[in-house]
Amino acid sequence: MFDLPVETKKQRRTYTQFRKELIRNGFLMMQFSIYIKSCINKESARGTIAAVQKFLPKDGHVRSIIITEKQFEQMKILVGEEDKNIELLGTNRTIEF
Repeated sequence: MFDLPVETKKQRRTYTQFRKELIRNGFLMMQFSIYIKSCINKESARGTIAAVQKFLPKDGHVRSIIITEKQFEQMKILVGEEDKNIELLGTNRTIEF
């Protein structure tokens, strides 16, 4: 989950580069500024977090949380519909936000 400043051209470029790097690293957009990645286990999820830390922007806020597939399945959609990207995650995986 991230919140990056986008007031200047340089900040927008940084935002775009960060977003593209997340996608290159296998993340899918769940909602604006919320990207998820399916990992085989918690060790793999921790490795993914370490990889993201190598390309963090200097400004803004970036947060990560590891949840299990079971916890993810308990999420309730209150408004809107399930995004088709979520189907790509597969089953029995640890989900990293």
